[in-house]
Amino acid sequence: MSAIGFDNEKYLKTQSEHIRKRIAQFGGKLYLEFGGKLYDDFHASRVLPGFKPDSKLRMLLQMKEQVEVVIVVNAGHIEKNKLRGDLGITYDMDTLRLFDIFRSIGLYVGSVVLTCYSGQPQAKAFKSRLEGLGVKVYKHYAIDGYPSNISKVVSDEGYGKNEYIETTRELIVVTAPGPGSGKMATCLSQLYHDHKRGIEAGYAKFETFPIWNIPLNHPVNLAYEAATADLNDVNMIDPFHLDAYGKTTVNYNRDVEIFPVVTAMMESIYGECPYKSPTDMGVNMAGNCIFDDAVVRKASCEEIIRRYYVGLCQNLQGKASDESVYKLELLMKKAGVKESDRKVVSPALQKAALTGLPAAAIELPDGRVLTGKTSDLLGSSSALLLNALKALAGLDDDLHLISPETIQPIRHLKVDHLGNRNPRLHTDEVLIALAICAATNPDAEKAMEQLENLRGCEVHSTVILSQIDEKIFKRLGINLTCEPNYKTKKEYSMK
Repeated sequence: MSAIGFDNEKYLKTQSEHIRKRIAQFGGKLYLEFGGKLYDDFHASRVLPGFKPDSKLRMLLQMKEQVEVVIVVNAGHIEKNKLRGDLGITYDMDTLRLFDIFRSIGLYVGSVVLTCYSGQPQAKAFKSRLEGLGVKVYKHYAIDGYPSNISKVVSDEGYGKNEYIETTRELIVVTAPGPGSGKMATCLSQLYHDHKRGIEAGYAKFETFPIWNIPLNHPVNLAYEAATADLNDVNMIDPFHLDAYGKTTVNYNRDVEIFPVVTAMMESIYGECPYKSPTDMGVNMAGNCIFDDAVVRKASCEEIIRRYYVGLCQNLQGKASDESVYKLELLMKKAGVKESDRKVVSPALQKAALTGLPAAAIELPDGRVLTGKTSDLLGSSSALLLNALKALAGLDDDLHLISPETIQPIRHLKVDHLGNRNPRLHTDEVLIALAICAATNPDAEKAMEQLENLRGCEVHSTVILSQIDEKIFKRLGINLTCEPNYKTKKEYSMK
């Protein structure tokens, strides 16, 4: 079992208590901006071992009678078919997924807000789809000069142009499929409209990262910068907090930049702002629940290396800029880590050098490292998957879980009937073949039973994998990195 360094039960208890206190501070109604992932927060679970991906959701369930969820999605992101990187689905599809998840567990979802709306065709179609499902949809618009032109933003020509979101509960949780969706602007817009209607309400921010009460260059905070390298977010000392209290806390540039707007908004409502700094706005208690700093540091350093490899591959594919790669390199240096510190990198490279073909390596939960090579029948990732399942099931490495006689008809179907240029089996095809064999082969059945034990394992490939293989590893909960190399110059056509 992997070491843990974060007390999840303490987190659930202290976090919900802290939020209740903040609701009371503002007379019984609070707009709470949820930064990061409200559900499936795999980044947090990787850098804070012990943190559960659904922890924030479980925390809200402790006070669900008070909670109303508002999902915010940027209309421009819908138009561009922006993907949620960890799940590989578009933001509009993730909005529907989140809607179903929240409702299925008993959280009330009041509405969806389309921000930066300008009648984009796909956003307009998504709005119609939601309304056809009986979902309330509100439109918010881009504001010229946002956020620096405070007099324009905090006016009828700014927030006043947005449609008012009708809400009915004390705690309005504003969440989104990803960053840049406009959650803060949505909260502040609501405060503006509530004030005009004589409704007393407050605003607070729940942002897991950066963690405000650990050092600026702690690996946890560096890992957050690595995760947002493409957004050019920068962790920084909160200058407002330092000036007000003489204490050093950590925040990030967008919150610091927007704070004057928040101040102006609060002053227009209360006569004075209850917050003296962006840190004051936050309610995050995660830093108080780290009990083993060494474990958390190690996990965060591993995440930085993973993010670096992702950046290299995305840069090769034209999905990330040179600047984001340079930033990741700088973060690697700050954290004092290098590529070879990732345990599965060297074995994969050595296997590829030995065979002259793509290879992959996996680190199992007990620390063992196995490799997979490319053969006539299987790609390296498929071979690796089978090798790992055999090892976890205590089966002999030379054992054939899937006979060549079973593989050949699949190859025949792929190449001769479906026109596929790659005759080797992908991981999804291998798993289907293994499941079929498990019906009559006890060893294959034993191997299938080990799939759950692959969750959290580390894998490195010497080439960029196909989308199919990449998705299978994600669904299995495996942390995958790849060398920024294509298996072939015709990789774009390989299926």
